[in-house]
Amino acid sequence: MELKIDDLVMCTVKSIEGTTVFVNIEEDGQGSISMSEVAAGRIRNLREHVSVNKKIVCKVLNITNDDVQLSLRRVTAKEKEEILERYQKEKTALSQLKTVSKDPDKIISKIKEKDRLWSFFDKAREDQSILDKVMSKEEAQSLAKILSEKKETEKKAKRVIILRSTSSSGVEEIKKALDIKGVEISYLGSSQFAIISKAKDFKEANSKVSSAIEEIEKKAKEKKLFFEAKEK
Repeated sequence: MELKIDDLVMCTVKSIEGTTVFVNIEEDGQGSISMSEVAAGRIRNLREHVSVNKKIVCKVLNITNDDVQLSLRRVTAKEKEEILERYQKEKTALSQLKTVSKDPDKIISKIKEKDRLWSFFDKAREDQSILDKVMSKEEAQSLAKILSEKKETEKKAKRVIILRSTSSSGVEEIKKALDIKGVEISYLGSSQFAIISKAKDFKEANSKVSSAIEEIEKKAKEKKLFFEAKEK
């Protein structure tokens, strides 16, 4: 699969030379990060932010021939968590693949021709018939059994908000503002509430929480309630 601008990729720092960080991109060759794209603000020493062999999540900024220019500072905390989760899932799946095949590298090459490894294994958990397209029937049956036995647990996303009112009817107004479907809401004390959602992957769970917070904020403005979403 070819890289595209704005793709998020897992990288391993290969070397630091002058004002440039050189990395190996998982599955996709090599790339570089200029000093200005390592972190925001003035950087005195690159090694305070990255070190050789460190795993980092980067965003593709530009691709010119074989030169892949990347950014570390433009990756959000949410994006980083999502890619690290994918990376761990992929490592687990590859380990499982090696237990059922004598030539896992050949199978990996077939997968990479049409898909990302993490994406392929995500699909295989839902539709195990796609395994037959890249491996023998015996291997597919063995891996399908492992995948079904190790179904992923639900992922949970959580944010904390502050919601309060000085109105005599403030308690009722706050209850109405928090009347949101699809998420769990619990009181933490000191006008703080936890907004929690669970889903099969973090991205979906986080999306539900974000939507709920947007709805609560809208209701809070209408009722002139104090609202604040705390940083993740």
